[in-house]
Amino acid sequence: MELNLETDYADRAYTILASLVTPRPIALVTTISADDKINAAPFSFFNLLGANPPICAFAPGDRENGIPKDTVLNVRATHEFVVNLVDEAIAEAMNQCAASLPFGENELVRAGLTAAPSSIVKPPRIAEAPASLECVEWGTLQIGGNRVVIGLIKRLHLREELFDAEKQRIHTDKLFTIGRMASPHWYCKTTERFELKRPD
Repeated sequence: MELNLETDYADRAYTILASLVTPRPIALVTTISADDKINAAPFSFFNLLGANPPICAFAPGDRENGIPKDTVLNVRATHEFVVNLVDEAIAEAMNQCAASLPFGENELVRAGLTAAPSSIVKPPRIAEAPASLECVEWGTLQIGGNRVVIGLIKRLHLREELFDAEKQRIHTDKLFTIGRMASPHWYCKTTERFELKRPD
């Protein structure tokens, strides 16, 4: 069958696509306002886009009333953010950060997470996250009602046990990130894996 997402199913595009293109990594983004108020919010429209230079992007929408979310307002004001990856250990805390709190109210406090100083950007990273990417905004694209924030990754923080210093690789067998599945409430674990070697 064929679905026309421009007409017949335009109002269902988010629900259909968010349940189809899975699993998606989750960016628990920390930002800070012009008056130093911390915000944390999860986004599953997120991924890496390249490594030369290292870049990532996430797509924060607006609130139902059309007002940009706090994350957007903060990035506009400071041009900095931190992407904190989400593993099984902080899944519930990440979910608490999705609550719609008044502007300036710190979601990390509600979620029981710890703000840790970043190295070169003002927004804090999350101490409990398995990895955090300090980012400077390269630019924000507005495509219709979509907003895509692109960040230059300036620093990477990660749990020490996740890094193989000799091989300079990640111990992926020790990283248990979760993925976003069907809208609105479904997630997956990444503990079941298989290997497919590329052909020569």
